[in-house]
Amino acid sequence: MNTKITSLFIALLCSASLFAGGDKITTQEYIDTWKETAIRNMREFGIPASITLAQGILESASGNSMLAKKGNNHFGIKCHGWEGGKIYHDDDKKGECFRKYNSAAESFEDHSLFLKNKSRYAFLFDYKSDDYKSWAKGLKKAGYATNPKYPQLLMAIIEKWELYKFDEDISKPRKEKVDKEIEEVKAKPVIAEKVITLDRGIDLSDNNIKYTRAKAGDSVKEIAEDLELATWQITKYNDISEKHTFNSGELVYIQPKRRKNCSVKKYEITEEDDLRLVSQKLGIKPKHILRLNRLEDFSTIHAGDSINTCKRVKK
Repeated sequence: MNTKITSLFIALLCSASLFAGGDKITTQEYIDTWKETAIRNMREFGIPASITLAQGILESASGNSMLAKKGNNHFGIKCHGWEGGKIYHDDDKKGECFRKYNSAAESFEDHSLFLKNKSRYAFLFDYKSDDYKSWAKGLKKAGYATNPKYPQLLMAIIEKWELYKFDEDISKPRKEKVDKEIEEVKAKPVIAEKVITLDRGIDLSDNNIKYTRAKAGDSVKEIAEDLELATWQITKYNDISEKHTFNSGELVYIQPKRRKNCSVKKYEITEEDDLRLVSQKLGIKPKHILRLNRLEDFSTIHAGDSINTCKRVKK
């Protein structure tokens, strides 16, 4: 989180096409590219979409900074015990360690997890997800950035680009929102093609991930439509293809799985287990199960073996 961003920010506001030309993108192009991701993350984690976009614009110069281009790091998040790739860059100090991601999308996801899982940011989630002013001030208070003008910079970006229009108050129960939508549909002098229903229960796993249970024969598309999600979310969060047919009672995650599960510590492999099934049981992404246990693949693991779920196996 660079403290020397005030002059850069002023330059950004001067023109929406500051970075046009070559392989640089404009701020508007950046917003158009990442607004849907910011909205999805808001609905999953409770962080205002406007805050996510404004931080991305500010911290990465609308995706044109060295950290963004070489490390896919759009939020200036430093290593802080990070076990993934690393990239070094001068910030408050010379040659500081920053997180390096495989994709920009991974950076957006990690930004949400970073705020959600760090105790010093916990109070932010008491604010509504459409209260960008409290969030902007709270981020500075929590120490996200050292620049004393950080809140004003974020709010100026949000208001300049009208990012607040992407925010929603997600504090109300989903059923209340759906009931309101149904009443609005009924009030219209037309017959609705589809009425939203809430046939599927939503629960929280021991790894703090929202999930539902499938009905026999459910398809990916049916579950996605019922829960107002995209099909890619169901396939990605559950490591399946769009052709997957669910069994009765099968667990279906509707949020990304985590990097670890410290409520379990260790897990003993059963005869039926493969990497995906273990991933579903534990709520840990397959690649992180391998990483935690320093495995190239899962073929060396057999029934009766124990694997780590919280801390990485020592060398």
